[in-house]
Amino acid sequence: MVIYNPKDWFSLIFKFHKSDTFRRLLWVMLAVAAYTALVVYLELDIFHVTRSSSAVMYQLLGFVISLLLVFRTNTAYDRWWEGRKQWGALVNASRNLHLKVKNLIPNDAPEKERFMELVPRYSFVLRYHLRDIKWEGMKEDCHQPNAVANELYRILGRWMTEYKISTELMLAIEDELKELTDICGACERIRKTPIPYSYNIFIKKFIFAYVMTLPFGFVVEYGYGIIPIVLFTLYALASLELIAEEIEDPFGEDANDLPIDTIVDTIAENTKELAP
Repeated sequence: MVIYNPKDWFSLIFKFHKSDTFRRLLWVMLAVAAYTALVVYLELDIFHVTRSSSAVMYQLLGFVISLLLVFRTNTAYDRWWEGRKQWGALVNASRNLHLKVKNLIPNDAPEKERFMELVPRYSFVLRYHLRDIKWEGMKEDCHQPNAVANELYRILGRWMTEYKISTELMLAIEDELKELTDICGACERIRKTPIPYSYNIFIKKFIFAYVMTLPFGFVVEYGYGIIPIVLFTLYALASLELIAEEIEDPFGEDANDLPIDTIVDTIAENTKELAP
């Protein structure tokens, strides 16, 4: 995730980064510029067209596209924000679990130190799991977050049977363990349920058709001046779609994804400070 000062808006206008949509669309924009120039040349200099298509139609189509893109962007941002809330909940659950075990379980309880080491490890494993990366030191053919949670439950069960901790204390710890698995499931739901394929393709086709026919609607009014207008329209519409595509899966390492690495480091630091 890119860290920036949102109030320093003037310098951001002239700042480009590797995920900036202008760079990603550059060759497409050049091709569309050449296409638009060809259309203008044929209509004005070869066929001497004196009347363009109805501009009202393009205004209506532009309104429809804006509604679609607003819905698309809001849907993608909702997924991004939901992911951020889940990882915030993971921070709280990890802290609470670590605090309860540290202060409520006696130091001579078997495997207490291992339990406290596994708490921050869950966030490490979940991060790689959501990126389809297998963490070294664990079986690759298993659900690795579940494997860590299973080990935590095993130790908790041992405390019940061998150390005779109270049922109330067991339930207090189990509530936080359950929260870990719930967060994992919520993140998997976000990642594995993208926007429906047909809807995604329809938006792209609609934008393409609108931009490619735009020169025919305004070539007489603007002449060769329609070229920058078409390019700006393409840049604005396609950029919104590209940004939505990037943030609808917020668990990767793109510039606009969630700061998961920072969150994982925060959990590790917080639990390390509370170590016995």
